[in-house]
Amino acid sequence: MNLHDLLAHHGMGANPFADEDAQTDPVFLGRCLASTHHPNWDKVYGDPAKPATSIVFGEKGAGKTALRLQMAAEVKEHNRNTEAQRVFVIEYDDFNPFLDRFADRLSSRTRRDPVKVLAEWKLWDHMDAILSLGVTSLADRLLGASQPSGSAANALPDRAVKRLDRFQKRDLLLLAACYDNSLTEAFQSRWYRLRRKVRYWPWQSWGIRGIGLAVKAAVLGSIAYTRNYHWLTTVWPWLIIALGWAPWLAQVWRWWLQAHGVSKNLRCVNRDVHPLRQVFMQFSARDINNQPLPNKRRTDDRYELLYKFQGVLKALGFSGILVLVDRVDEPHLINGSLENIRGLVWSMLDNKFLKLPGVGLKLLLPSELSDFVQNENRDFYQRARLDKQNMIPSLEWTGQSLYDLANARVEACAENDESPQLRKLFDPSISDRRLIDAFASLRVPRHLFKFLYRLLVTHCQAHVDSQPVWQVDAATFESQLALAQHDQYEADRGHIPG
Repeated sequence: MNLHDLLAHHGMGANPFADEDAQTDPVFLGRCLASTHHPNWDKVYGDPAKPATSIVFGEKGAGKTALRLQMAAEVKEHNRNTEAQRVFVIEYDDFNPFLDRFADRLSSRTRRDPVKVLAEWKLWDHMDAILSLGVTSLADRLLGASQPSGSAANALPDRAVKRLDRFQKRDLLLLAACYDNSLTEAFQSRWYRLRRKVRYWPWQSWGIRGIGLAVKAAVLGSIAYTRNYHWLTTVWPWLIIALGWAPWLAQVWRWWLQAHGVSKNLRCVNRDVHPLRQVFMQFSARDINNQPLPNKRRTDDRYELLYKFQGVLKALGFSGILVLVDRVDEPHLINGSLENIRGLVWSMLDNKFLKLPGVGLKLLLPSELSDFVQNENRDFYQRARLDKQNMIPSLEWTGQSLYDLANARVEACAENDESPQLRKLFDPSISDRRLIDAFASLRVPRHLFKFLYRLLVTHCQAHVDSQPVWQVDAATFESQLALAQHDQYEADRGHIPG
């Protein structure tokens, strides 16, 4: 008996349980993204016009990635319907590039041990990574990249550059100098293109170079005019030329030191000293003097740069920033270790960072980390203030909510104005109560979908096309449920992080 025929008999044009990963699930992405939510959705998502932090602990397969995708989609829809209170989305879910660059800065002995690498990872490194993602996404859209990075919710309004004043243009270019991390274009050419796009012209910086050129031209022109070429063998013409270039040389030395500091302390974004020095010298001194730079290992400068980023976004119509933190258990340095996950995440649990005005962090974390939270000391609680962070200790699903979720997916696969129902897939001898209790024992959507897919396949394999049976009988249901529960038990014994 063919599975496609069984689904078609019940009015479904696709298998609602074939995929288990939200990122690649066509049923979820195409039909359930906006309509099917976890019961805690409102607390996690909140009000997009006023982003707030939420910390969610959920086991593997509970729907953390689905929550991230749904929040990004909801913000995209919110931004489409408003002009003044849009939200800029930063999806901080791929840690490998940042951790790889970070590890390369450490000694060979340290980088061999993931525990030591993650012990060096600090809050300012997270802030650098978040700013890099945000600035790169914004620069892509300002420059009209064909495939801009970041969320689709970050589309810019028409004539966006016209909304920036001179100092906001300066802030944007300063942020791009430090954090723009495009992989499609060379750093300097992209920065110069962005400067032309925003029409920022550093006349003062060019004037300093012009003084040197003018003095050099005057000295050499005088020698040529008087035909006293023997003066070139004396010291004084070259001394005068050197004095003319002295302001420029002083600027080169100053910005080389600053670029060296940024290159050394911006540990998760690659910056070469010489190109960065050349970019810094394109700013007028009055615009860049005393501006914060990520040239020290501390959070103070990063907070100032984050405020600048907020100011640029506000001018473009974004009243808030939403940072979606997910997949913290997937980087190769983590290697399935809860201690390593803790080393990566714990530096973010700082109340000042989590409660930044206009910034909402959505931390979607493995459920096992909640045990670490319970065992922390008083100093940790004073620093993190988790009581103020909309914390959800467990992303739980009841049997009823899982039943509704499965039924919603069945309905989403309806074909030709049919109205398929989950209940019609099962023999009447299997009561609604039994279905709900069985689903509750599976705990999370991923286990449920895996069970239902295997159940339907097993049912079809037990019958022939010439004598089809359109409903799953109780014996098949119970035997497959027992297998699913056994697999789940074995996975739990392996302590696989969620």
